[in-house]
Amino acid sequence: MARVRYLDKEDLAPEYQDMPRMKSNITRALANSPRGARHKAGLGMYLRHESRLNPRLRELAILQVGYATGSAYEYAHHVDVALSFGVSEADILAIAADSAGRDSALEPLARAVLRAAREMTVQLTLSDETFAILSEALDAESLIDLLIAIGEYNGMVRIMAALQVDLEPEFATYLERFPLPTHALDARNH
Repeated sequence: MARVRYLDKEDLAPEYQDMPRMKSNITRALANSPRGARHKAGLGMYLRHESRLNPRLRELAILQVGYATGSAYEYAHHVDVALSFGVSEADILAIAADSAGRDSALEPLARAVLRAAREMTVQLTLSDETFAILSEALDAESLIDLLIAIGEYNGMVRIMAALQVDLEPEFATYLERFPLPTHALDARNH
């Protein structure tokens, strides 16, 4: 059970009733601070719809953050998003192999993106080697947007865990198809 009330559109002042994604529990929880929720949503919408960063790479990075932290909510929601942006099931399954240090069919850039997301999640920084690979393959704008996405979703998994946001039942099937590790930083199903 979440630590704050899930608000509905009708609970908000008229100027906030147009907030996107009011059906998701995280948005409904964040709506307790409607101005904060609006700003948080703005960055997410930029990353998803305006950034020049390749959507597949963005979603792989976000999925890696969810996978590494064991955030069932973040991971399941972004499996759904990733599939809608053309990320393959094989790509999603490769996250487990890559995270465990096993070979995967992912190309070097995708593996570097996953490594960057793991490094920033667990070590809070990025190794020189990973940065060099990314900066050679991506232009400066895409590189910065990748780092912003990793940082943003690291913040989100922490907010979700702190608020104990519940995963909506319709997303649970993604956890069966693409299981989270049992050794993640936070293996709770929130």
